[in-house]
Amino acid sequence: MVLGSFLNVCIYRIPKGESIITPPSHCTNCNKRLKLTDIIPVFSWLFLKGRCRYCGTKISIKYTIVELLTGVIYVFALYKFGLSVEFLAAVYIMSILIAVFFIDAEHKIIPNSLVAAGIIGGAVLFVYNLFNYVSFYMDRHWWNPLAGMLAGSGILLLMAFLGRLLFRTDEAMGMGDVKILAPIGLFLGWRLTILTLFLSVFAGGIISLILIILRIKKRTDTIPFGPYIVIAVLVSLFWGQYLLNWYFNIYA
Repeated sequence: MVLGSFLNVCIYRIPKGESIITPPSHCTNCNKRLKLTDIIPVFSWLFLKGRCRYCGTKISIKYTIVELLTGVIYVFALYKFGLSVEFLAAVYIMSILIAVFFIDAEHKIIPNSLVAAGIIGGAVLFVYNLFNYVSFYMDRHWWNPLAGMLAGSGILLLMAFLGRLLFRTDEAMGMGDVKILAPIGLFLGWRLTILTLFLSVFAGGIISLILIILRIKKRTDTIPFGPYIVIAVLVSLFWGQYLLNWYFNIYA
C-alpha cells in the first residue's frame, strides 16, 4: 500500500509533466506539506474522513482505491508465485499498469515514461530468461518474449492502421495502446500476450456496449482502451495458463 501511495504521486504528476520526486507530498489545494501521519496509506484517509487536515478540501477516494488495489495485487502475486522472479516481475509490470489504468481513464494518454519503464524491466527479465526459465513464457524458447512484444504491438498497430484507413480517423486506436503492448509482450510471452489482446477487445466491447445502453457514453464518444488492456493483463498473468489449457482441452 505504501508503493500504491507512490503510484498515486505518479498518476497525479506524470500527466502534468512534474517530477515524481520533488517537491515532497503536499495538498494540491493549499500546498501545505503533508506530515507522515497525513500520508499513511488508507488509514490517514479514513482518520481524516477524506479531507485535508489543513484546509478541509475533500480528498478523492481514488487515492485510497489505488493503495488498496496495489496491496491486494501484491499479496495475491505473493500467494501465487511465492518469493520468486515471477513474483517480482508480476508486481513490477502491474505497478506500471495500475498507473496506466488511472492515467488513461482520466487523461486518455499512456505516458512514454511508463512505457520506457516497462521495456527496461522487460529487457531485464528477457536477459534473465536466457539463463533461467521464466514460467510466464510457457516454454523455453529464448525468443518467446520478443515474439510477445512483436505480436502485441504488431497486432494493435495493424488495427490502428486499418482503423485509420477504413474509418479515416486517428482515434480508432491510440499509439499509446500500441506502445504499452511492447513491454507487456516482453513480460508475458506471445501466448499470454495474444490472450491479453483477445480479453481486452472482448472486455472493451462488452463494457462499452453496456455504457452506451445505460447512456453513460454515446456511440461517438472516445473510450480509452488502456484500462481494458490492464484488466486483461491482470487476468492473463494470474489465470492465463489455466484459461489456455481449458480452451485447448475443449477444442483439441
